[in-house]
Amino acid sequence: MAADVGGFEDPPAGVLAEAAAAFGLLASSARLHIMWVLAQGESDVTHLTDRVGGSLPAVSQHLTKLKLAGLVRARRDGRRQVYYVDDPDVVTVVRLMVGQLAARAEEASAPVRRLREIGP
Repeated sequence: MAADVGGFEDPPAGVLAEAAAAFGLLASSARLHIMWVLAQGESDVTHLTDRVGGSLPAVSQHLTKLKLAGLVRARRDGRRQVYYVDDPDVVTVVRLMVGQLAARAEEASAPVRRLREIGP
């Protein structure tokens, strides 16, 4: 039975399990970095490898997992496979999460930077 609290009804257990699996995939910093790059625009595996580091086979494996989960899609462009995020909501979630954490990290390091600029 789904509870209705504050105007929001609890989603079914299957939806929560699917969301947990998607977030579990994004718990890998490499896969999250790939999603961050793809949230900026489409890319092939070679460019992704250059951006996120690691080996080409490892990035390919991450892309396969993201693709199987429906978070990433691919299209053929000549001889290369081009990857992209087709769901604007997924792009929003990734940008919001990473952007917010980056802003917090920037705020936390601001006093230290100011002390360094002032000097001894």
